[in-house]
Amino acid sequence: MRGWKMVSGLLVLLFTASTSFAGGFRLPEAGAKAMGMGFAFTAQADDPSAIYFNPAGLTQLTGQNVMLGLTYLKENGAEYNGTTPVDDFTTGFTTKKSETQKTLNFYIPNAYYTYTTKDGYISYGVGIFSPFGLGQEYNNENNDSVFRNQITKIDLKTIVVNPTIAFKVNDVLSFGFGIDYMWGQAKLAKTPWNPNLGGNIYNLDLKADGDAWGYNFGVLLKATENLRIGANYRSAFNLELKDGDVTLANINNSPTAPGVGLGGGSVSQVFFGGKSSFSTNGNATIYLPATFALGASYTMGKLTMNADADWTFWHSFASLPISFQAHRPPVLVDSNAPKEWKDVCAVRLGAEYRVIDPLSLRAGFVYDPSPVPAGTMGPELPDSTKLDYMIGAGYKIGAWTIDIAGMYVDKKSRTVNNQHNATLTGFNGTWGGGENSWLASLDVGYKF
Repeated sequence: MRGWKMVSGLLVLLFTASTSFAGGFRLPEAGAKAMGMGFAFTAQADDPSAIYFNPAGLTQLTGQNVMLGLTYLKENGAEYNGTTPVDDFTTGFTTKKSETQKTLNFYIPNAYYTYTTKDGYISYGVGIFSPFGLGQEYNNENNDSVFRNQITKIDLKTIVVNPTIAFKVNDVLSFGFGIDYMWGQAKLAKTPWNPNLGGNIYNLDLKADGDAWGYNFGVLLKATENLRIGANYRSAFNLELKDGDVTLANINNSPTAPGVGLGGGSVSQVFFGGKSSFSTNGNATIYLPATFALGASYTMGKLTMNADADWTFWHSFASLPISFQAHRPPVLVDSNAPKEWKDVCAVRLGAEYRVIDPLSLRAGFVYDPSPVPAGTMGPELPDSTKLDYMIGAGYKIGAWTIDIAGMYVDKKSRTVNNQHNATLTGFNGTWGGGENSWLASLDVGYKF
């Protein structure tokens, strides 16, 4: 009972902390020890974050364990130079423009509780972490951004609660599985623009939340005294955001161009009864991908070396459907933007050296390819291939364990030409400069 009371306390703490949100779409920052080793942790999985990285690893723990952690992320804004289908309609959208993402700060929480029976054959626990998230804002305001007709701000945060159980079959084989409950919230802002409707039509803000269920399982094989092989699968989530709040403000009161069926009136007069603001409800579905990791861990004396191949099955993110309860064609219509993201495999390498009994030093590297095809890349996530470099350390003080890690993300520049003037989407230009990120992670654990 004592352990489950602690779990309740962790839930309250984590849901409070989750109001601060991390950038990026997939977030593997679920443990500082794993981060210090390049997230190549599937076959090692020897701390409570095994609930996320490989639940079969829980059988390597003893007694009761609690671990709390937080990762700080500083996301430096990138600069865009090129054309977009907004403003210069009369010249065919050929004017070169620039736009800069805001530099943002985020916080990614994690917490774990585990218990292993005295005979070591059964382990169970619960983990709380944020596996996906997206944060993007632009320096120019809603009415001035060169991307305003597509996006000016987007926020996606998720929290997963993951009850888990693991079984040790024998000294060679363990397996584990869990149920995942996800709660998510999305915010989106944009300013639709159309030269035939007087330029900026309105400022749109959408906020919605919802939930989804998933599952995960893992296997750990101790092939030899020094070699371990692990595998971990996490299912996809269909995160349905229902009955969200949609607000339209600053509705255009300027007379529209003739020939668009408005009778010479303004958007506000014809569609919203002269109102400068309007509210309705909206729905969206975000198809979050399944993941699979296969790893190996080899120990030679004080040194452990790990390697993982980590697949993210982004093909599930084929589109982003958004619907509204109230419709005012052609100014407020449902959308289903194609995404058609690709499955990718990241390569993760890590090492740990136990200097003395309480102190360990770690290092890692990740090659992380982008799943975003050039044809559908948008300003909500102008993604590119990344190289990640990590260092970390761990120290034990009695029943306490402290793990720290630092990470530098080198995001490559990318040029895309997918502008569609007829639909007023896409852009032709290059993203680059100042788009790298820094992360720092701290976990504190206690064994009962």
